[in-house]
Amino acid sequence: MDVKRRKFLKIAGISAIAGIGAPTAFSTLLKGEVNASSGGGHGEATEKSDAHAEEKVVGKQYGLVINTKKFGQIAGLAEKCTAACHAEHNVPDYGNPKDEIKWIWTESYNHAFQGKSDHKKNDALKNLPILVTCNHCANPPCVKACPTKATFKNKDGIVMMDYHRCIGCRFCMAACPYGARSFNWKNPRETYANGEMKFYPNGINKEFPTRMRGVVEKCNLCAKRIADGKLPSCVEACGDTKGIIFGDINDPNSEISQVLKNTFTIQRNPTTGTRPSVFYII
Repeated sequence: MDVKRRKFLKIAGISAIAGIGAPTAFSTLLKGEVNASSGGGHGEATEKSDAHAEEKVVGKQYGLVINTKKFGQIAGLAEKCTAACHAEHNVPDYGNPKDEIKWIWTESYNHAFQGKSDHKKNDALKNLPILVTCNHCANPPCVKACPTKATFKNKDGIVMMDYHRCIGCRFCMAACPYGARSFNWKNPRETYANGEMKFYPNGINKEFPTRMRGVVEKCNLCAKRIADGKLPSCVEACGDTKGIIFGDINDPNSEISQVLKNTFTIQRNPTTGTRPSVFYII
């Protein structure tokens, strides 16, 4: 039996089983058959049908490589990064998980990489503090979900928040597959003025605005620091340890690109098609 006849019988079988849905199945398969035989070649058909195919690189895309081995070896390094980030951006520590605001924090390996098999996983890997944050995706679903453009990508590929445009609908939180956004149930400005808020680790940075109640916030990859020619605060906190490497992943000559080229890394939920810009050395 030739290939075309087998294809026809396959379509007929689907039609018989699917009933009313058969036209859709038929047209989908037939379209694939036509595309494959239209002279485009195997590579072209694969590229068009693959939802996660590599897209053309345009402009900058800043990202991070987080070396989990370093954080396992150097006690307190993860906490140091978190403290530096939260102090820089006036992220409050209410001491209550219900009202928790977080820009960068640690998770267990199982929670950070839920799609990975846990079967026979070694204990050292299970106990590693995995530093997680916004992934500043090249294809961020949160940006598409926001009805007011309060969340957007800037020219450096950083996913940003405009607190004044945020209406608190939390569509972006629902769209984010990484749980990287927090909602302000309290008013940070009022609680700070009343002396009820404890900032992490202490004090307030007057160079960065506090938020208001009813808006979403998250890591902005220290966009202001980058604009001033500085490193993100979490990267700076790592010092010379190379626990976190920062740079433009679209620049083949950057340090981060060289690390990605020569070192095995993984990403969180890469199959969602978001193309995250945070990579992990495991």
